[in-house]
This record gives sequence, structure tokens and C-alpha cells, in this order.
Amino acid sequence: MVRRIDVTGTGGVRLAAWEFAERPEARADTEPAPGVLLLHGLMGRASHWAATARWLGGTHRAVALDQRGHGRSDKPADGPFTREVYVSDAEAAVEQLGLGPVTLIGHSMGALTAWQLAARRPDLVRALVICDMRASALGAASQREWEDWFTSWPVPFATLADVRKWFGEDDPWVERPSPGRGDFFAEVMAERADGWRPVFSRRQMLTSRETWVHDAHWEELAQVDCPALVVRGLDGQLGRAEAQEMVRVLPRGQYAEVADAGHLVHYDQPEGWRAAIEPFLTALTPTSPHR
Repeated sequence: MVRRIDVTGTGGVRLAAWEFAERPEARADTEPAPGVLLLHGLMGRASHWAATARWLGGTHRAVALDQRGHGRSDKPADGPFTREVYVSDAEAAVEQLGLGPVTLIGHSMGALTAWQLAARRPDLVRALVICDMRASALGAASQREWEDWFTSWPVPFATLADVRKWFGEDDPWVERPSPGRGDFFAEVMAERADGWRPVFSRRQMLTSRETWVHDAHWEELAQVDCPALVVRGLDGQLGRAEAQEMVRVLPRGQYAEVADAGHLVHYDQPEGWRAAIEPFLTALTPTSPHR
């Protein structure tokens, strides 16, 4: 079962939220199922969380959000695409969907949004999972690399097979063949009259990235009071030393890593990802005395 629920974000932007499983039935002697909001990274979409949302759906009300500029959500030509609006959009989703106090699970840019929301609204956030996102500043050189990379895309692609091959094998950023990466990008393409193109604007993606890539985000990380798990892929973008420093800075931080995973941890290695985060989530849920 996949159910779409529209949410109104900052400035009236329409955001598409998705439930990929039936929500658990609340028992008469227990609280309703705890809420989880899943936040994808830059260029991602809610469907990238489908496998995670489905197994979470056995014990949680799990909702994945297409953030502004992504997936089926609005892509306002003039934005804004600031940190403030991404965080406010996530806040609106939690409140309008009745998910609070919520567990936020974020990947990459979505993880930054998650910990910024947790710092701003501790009353609304129960726990936090940070997947492969750095707290340090990446700088202007990184932004220029992304501009060059976007320019290198051979769009439009003639077929989805071409999408998978380029992003999984031919992309100069790929060190070794990665079918999972090809599949990941195939999910964010749509067929147009001239071929397959991304469902997002690369210009808007650069604008979004510009608002956080130059800054470090340690101060907000230190303000997160809830239990927090930092997860990295061994071949991802978040190095072990920085991940462990993030855990140290977090008042209630924990650490996990997933072998044979790159940046797309939850997508590359869904079983390893589940093994990494499920114990953390289970520990948050008190056992009912009636069971």
C-alpha cells in the first residue's frame, strides 16, 4: 500500500508525503504507534525510502517526504531553497501529519535538515538518525565540482538503461561499477518528448546546496538533546574520524557503520542499514507491561 498525503510547506508550497505501509493499529492498552519522518538527500525522493518505510511500518507510522524541489512536491521557480525553509517544511510535515514526538531519519542533506529541526524543536523530536552527512564545511571548491558535474550529464538520456549505465558505470565520479547508484538515479528521471531527464532542476539543486555547503554545522549538532545515531557507509562521504567526532559532540550520540556501502547507505545495503538502525529504534520503544 502506498498512500500520498499532501502537506502545506512554507509559503504555501505543496509537499507530497508518502506512507508505504499500513500504519500499525493502536492497542487499547498502549500508545499509538510512534511516528517516523524519512528525509531524503539532495536529488533524492521519498520512494528511495520505500524499503525502509515498509519494514518500519510494522511498529511505526513511517512517512517519507518529497522535499521542495524534489519528487512530486512543488518546485517553485523562484524558491526559496534556504536551510530555513527546508527545516520549516519538515516541521510543518511533522505537525500536520500528527507524527510528533517524531523520530527523524535523514540521509545526506535530509540528515542536516533533521538535526537542525531537532535542535530547533526539541519538543517535536523524539530521536534522530543521521545517515552519511558531514557537519564540517565543504567549501567553494566542492560547489564548483558539483557545478562541473551537473554540466557533464549527457541529458537527455535515450532510455532508462542509459541512465543506469551512465550513473552506475560511466559517470567520472564512479570509482567502480555501482548498479545500485544507477538504479537510484533511474528513480529520479522522467520521460519527456526528447528522452529521459531529471525530475528536479539542477539549478535549484545547486541553489539548495549553496545554502549549507560553505558553513559548518557543529553548533546545531551540539544542541540536539534527543538520542541520536550517526551512521556511515565505509566507502561513503562521511569519514570515520568526523563521524566519531559528531557522536562526541552530540549529547546522546551513538555510532554505527555499514560495510560495503557508499554514500547511498540505505539504498546500497538495505539489510546492513536495517541491522545498523533497528537496535537503536527498538531501544527507544518501551516494552508494554501487558505483553
